[in-house]
Amino acid sequence: MLGLLGLLGFASVALAAEPIDRRALVTRHSPKLDAIDPHAPLMVGNGTLGFTADITGLQTFPDRYSALAPLLTMAQWAWHSFPNANGYSETDGLVDVAVPERGTQPYAWMHDWSEAERRPALTWLRENPHRFSLGRIALAMVGADGKAATFEDISATRQHLDLWTGTLSSRFRFGGEDVAVETRVHPDRDMVLISIRSPLVATGRIGVDVRFPGVAAKLNPDPSDWTRDSAHRTNVAAEAPGRMLVERRLDDTVYWSEILSPSARIEIRGPHTVHIAGRGDRLLVSVSFEQQRSAPQAIDIARATADVAAHWQTYWTTGGAIDFSGSTDPRAAELERRVILSRYLAAINQAGEVPPQEEGLFSNSWNGKFHLEMHAWHSGHFATWDQADRLERSLGWYLEHLPSAQAEARRHKVDGAWWPKMVGPEGRNSPSTINPFIMWQQPHPIYLAELVYRARPSPDVLARYAAVVEETARLLATWPRWDASSGRYRLGPPIIPVQENHAPLTTLNPTFEIEYFRWGLETAQAWRMRRGLAREAHWDAVIAKLSPPPERNGLYLPVESAPDFWTISALPQCSRHATAPTCLNRDHPSFLMAYGLIAGARTDPATMRRTLAATEAHWDTRQTWGWDFPMVAMAAARLGEPEKAVDWLFKDLPNNRWGASGMTPRVHLEEHAAAFVPGAGAGESPDGPGFRRAAETYFPSNGSLLLAVGMMAAGWDGSSGHAPGFPKQGWRVQVENIRPLP
Repeated sequence: MLGLLGLLGFASVALAAEPIDRRALVTRHSPKLDAIDPHAPLMVGNGTLGFTADITGLQTFPDRYSALAPLLTMAQWAWHSFPNANGYSETDGLVDVAVPERGTQPYAWMHDWSEAERRPALTWLRENPHRFSLGRIALAMVGADGKAATFEDISATRQHLDLWTGTLSSRFRFGGEDVAVETRVHPDRDMVLISIRSPLVATGRIGVDVRFPGVAAKLNPDPSDWTRDSAHRTNVAAEAPGRMLVERRLDDTVYWSEILSPSARIEIRGPHTVHIAGRGDRLLVSVSFEQQRSAPQAIDIARATADVAAHWQTYWTTGGAIDFSGSTDPRAAELERRVILSRYLAAINQAGEVPPQEEGLFSNSWNGKFHLEMHAWHSGHFATWDQADRLERSLGWYLEHLPSAQAEARRHKVDGAWWPKMVGPEGRNSPSTINPFIMWQQPHPIYLAELVYRARPSPDVLARYAAVVEETARLLATWPRWDASSGRYRLGPPIIPVQENHAPLTTLNPTFEIEYFRWGLETAQAWRMRRGLAREAHWDAVIAKLSPPPERNGLYLPVESAPDFWTISALPQCSRHATAPTCLNRDHPSFLMAYGLIAGARTDPATMRRTLAATEAHWDTRQTWGWDFPMVAMAAARLGEPEKAVDWLFKDLPNNRWGASGMTPRVHLEEHAAAFVPGAGAGESPDGPGFRRAAETYFPSNGSLLLAVGMMAAGWDGSSGHAPGFPKQGWRVQVENIRPLP
């Protein structure tokens, strides 16, 4: 069946009768600010470079923003490692874990976080490599008294992010004069383009400073160190009128920055600062960042400005689109805003050549490393929204690292390719208390390759990803263990499911992983048949005898090893606030993914419908993560409950609150946390008593929203009717160029 569908090309089931006015759709959601939102600075970028700006359009007043919004300039390629004086290697982070029937196997595991203090190799391996910020580009403003301006010296702030052209326009008053700043990022070069108009430019009271930081010992959320000037190097490599080329050295990491400004003075001020001063009432500056030194490149800023606009207009006009105008449901406009802003942020943060980190290029979490189990949520939507090439940029990472994944599988005494969890560009799993036992990332390369094939069914796609699909399937077929007593293949132990609060050494057969492994094997068989190959007999044996999704009393269980899960969840101490040690009804309700992200072939819709109702009745949603809400909506949509699907998209919970920038925070539940003041300023949490804000953005929320809303609008294999995931009453859904999900 999959092979036949692949040949049909998966045409959208819900094309609009009249073309969507894409410019109107996009521009009506362009953010406009008249004051600082300390939790939501705006971003510009090109998919490789991300630049976060304050209300002035540059990075002038970082202290006015939350400590979790550090105003960084980060690139997908910008990675650094602290010196490895002790020569730590991957094997220093491994411990032998007893695996039933397979002896001991090496895992990058620590029993608890205190173990890192006793084994410093764990800390080094976890922290390195890490992302860092390339530089801070700020307005250099001087008052009439000759002193540096403070935030209180500016007034009448206004800011507009034109999504259609990728232009951030910022205006304010300073020193009795108007100041206008336009900020863009070049589409093809990692270059920030700046235009400043003000009479104060000619007087020298407004210029631009480019400051280069070191790397701090504390990497999250801000890796920048401004205190140790001697710990890094800034060397002028070449200089000419209106141009300066700077070489940057941070330990073994070297990169280059070229600063161009026609008719301006460019000079070094201090050990790591370049100052640009204009001569008229307009100052044009470009600041580029590169891995390798290149020949001097002239830049026509007017031409580059047009290129930026053309780049974004192509992005908005060639992919999928959904227009909710004309809907009477009062939530429709807000959902449309979230979708448009998510598409903008995804283009900047989730379309690079390595899988995205959870905070993209906005700030650091987990030292800037990416979590492969999140890759499908981050970037899968690009394929369904008719921009598969953006997914393929990071999908190539699996091709590059296939040999190391095969070596990891051999180390675990199985076949195929074993994909890591928390990882940097080098492909090494980071030591953790839970990372090495998470396995739901294993089928992801098959899922993502299948989405690409559905978007562009061709022999070229099959040839490009065949090895990754084949080797991933071999892992899916040989990692499950045969249990002779039950006559079935089992997953785990050791395993930690998507819902991460199950003990790794005792957990057995998580519902989603069981169905996802099976789905991956079935899809890999379809790929073999598309390539003219026979089905693999062993894969079919595993498909036929893989343990069924565990259930009890008519409800699916998170894992087979917790048979009393729903009985305990209904107890008074668990039904509202899961504080008792035995209460596990929190974190991700991942069993719903077996009939949401995928349609598990053995998943019974009636049982899943009861399970969804039990989740709504008994789940402690306070610590539900941002991607969980769209994930549950996908299950509700497949179950024919579109009203519930929309309700889940709009759950009013801390991790599902969408700011002016289109970002959602990452908020952690702390039972004994002090009360916070809603609406508090920089450095304070706005999330209320008992919560701690851990990050100002969490991009899996944006990617999963796009995957879910695209599915709800365009359907899925076997769905019928227009926009099957939306209610018939109150919603008018126009959709273009979006493909159904499997």
